[in-house]
Amino acid sequence: MLDFYLINDNQPNPSFPEQVSLKIIVGLDLKTFKNLQNKGFIDLEFNYFSNFRWNFNTIKRLKTKVDNMNSLDTDLKKINLILEQALKANSGIIAFCD
Repeated sequence: MLDFYLINDNQPNPSFPEQVSLKIIVGLDLKTFKNLQNKGFIDLEFNYFSNFRWNFNTIKRLKTKVDNMNSLDTDLKKINLILEQALKANSGIIAFCD
């Protein structure tokens, strides 16, 4: 599972989420992650099995992109939940694969 956590843009990257008590949003399974890559929503540079981070500006850009796509798509609904939580918190996100 690839777990997404809220993290402020000015916060350094922790080695693991418990190190700084990050708030978990939700996790994505490998199939959903790959589907989102195949649909062009998640760039191919991101690897499911490696940690990565999106800053707040990236979150805003991705939210605009998802808003312009098929709202009935179940994969997009999952990533939209992550984006909405980050926007609500004025935060970026960091993803850790467990």
